Amino acid sequence: MKKVLVVAPHPDDETLGCGGTLLKHKQANDHVTWLIMTSMDQSMFSKERILQRKAEIDTVASMYGFDETVQLSFSTTKLDTIPMSELVQSIGDVIKKIQPDVVYLPYRGDAHSDHKAVFDAAVSCIKWFRYPSVKKAMVYETLSETDFGLNPDTNGFRPNIFSNIEEHLERKLEIMRVFESELGEFPFPRSEETIRALATLRGAASGTKAAEAFMLLKEVL
Repeated sequence: MKKVLVVAPHPDDETLGCGGTLLKHKQANDHVTWLIMTSMDQSMFSKERILQRKAEIDTVASMYGFDETVQLSFSTTKLDTIPMSELVQSIGDVIKKIQPDVVYLPYRGDAHSDHKAVFDAAVSCIKWFRYPSVKKAMVYETLSETDFGLNPDTNGFRPNIFSNIEEHLERKLEIMRVFESELGEFPFPRSEETIRALATLRGAASGTKAAEAFMLLKEVL
C-alpha cells in the first residue's frame, strides 16, 4: 500500500488534473489524502455558496473514498499575498503527519496565481532530508489553467508520465459533475467534452484510449 497526497489549490483541481489516477490509487487500496489549500472567504461568498461548497467537498471525498481530507483556511485567489513560509509550514505539517510516498502538485506555469504559490510552497516540502517519506513527486495539468498559462519564459507543460484511465474516465466525469458551478457548455474549457478530449489526446500519446499526463519532478528508486 502506498500513501498518496494530492495538493489542490481549489476543490476540483484534483479531479481535473488527476481524478482518474486517484481512482486507480483507491482501486489499489492506497491511502489517499486530499489537501485543499483554500477556503471560501465569507466576505466574498454568500453563506449559501459556502455551505454548498462544503457539501460538494464531502460528496467528492466520499465518491473517491479518500482516507482523509484536509482543508486549509487560506482565502481563494489570495495565496500570493500569504508569506511563503506560512504556506510551506502548512503543507509541511500535513506531509510530516501522513508521511506520503507519492505527491501530486499543480503545475507552476498555470495561469492562476494560487497554483503558482502552491507549487512553490510544495516543492520545498519534498526535500529528502526534511521529508524523507516522499519518493515520487509529479505535477498535473488543470484545464483552463495549464492551457492558459501563456508566459513565454516557460517551456510549457511537457508530460513524461502517462496514466491509463480508460476504466476510470466515466467515474471521473461523474465526480466532476458534483462541482456543477465549475463546469460549462463546450467550448468552455472546463466542459465534459473538453475533459474527454484531453483524456483522448493524452491517451493517443501513450497508446491508450484515455490517459492523464504528468511531469515527473523527482523519483527515488
